[in-house]
Amino acid sequence: MPVRSLFVTQLYEAELGNDDLLGELAHSIRALADGDAVGRDWSRAHRYAGYTSYASLNDLPRRDPAFAELAKVLKRHAADLARDLGWEAKPKLDSLWVNLLRGSGHHSGHIHPHSILSGTLYIEVPKGSGAIRFEDPRLPLMMAAPPRGDTFVTVEPKPGLLLLWESWLRHEVLPGTGGAERLSISFNFA
Repeated sequence: MPVRSLFVTQLYEAELGNDDLLGELAHSIRALADGDAVGRDWSRAHRYAGYTSYASLNDLPRRDPAFAELAKVLKRHAADLARDLGWEAKPKLDSLWVNLLRGSGHHSGHIHPHSILSGTLYIEVPKGSGAIRFEDPRLPLMMAAPPRGDTFVTVEPKPGLLLLWESWLRHEVLPGTGGAERLSISFNFA
């Protein structure tokens, strides 16, 4: 009897293909990290190894032309993934934040509630940057199943790599081994 796959989990991968935009975004991320005292305080209070605008700035596409251009690009990719998923809904960019992660910084496993699609665009990825790791969504349901070697999928980041996934998919950023700053932009669609 043939075996068929059921309920496949999609991970959308694309290359930004715009080095000028990557450079503008890198400059903007560093400027935000220097100028956003609320974001720095939040990052420190939550032991984030670096800086994130996650809890401080919610208007980046209106604030900076590079983020406005990026928002247009992200909307096109989200529409492509929604079509691949067979959705009739049109994803709407709901939030977008920057991440400047230092050295061995990491981000524990999490999902993005109240969103339908989430993703990350990698801007600068120095050697030793932590990879992103996705968890098999069936893992909590496997109860007495024998151990498997494929319960996690790891994707090595690189500059210009855009990843999109359904927001319920649990993921984490693994600790880095280098000392330089990894720059990325994360986002949610509702």
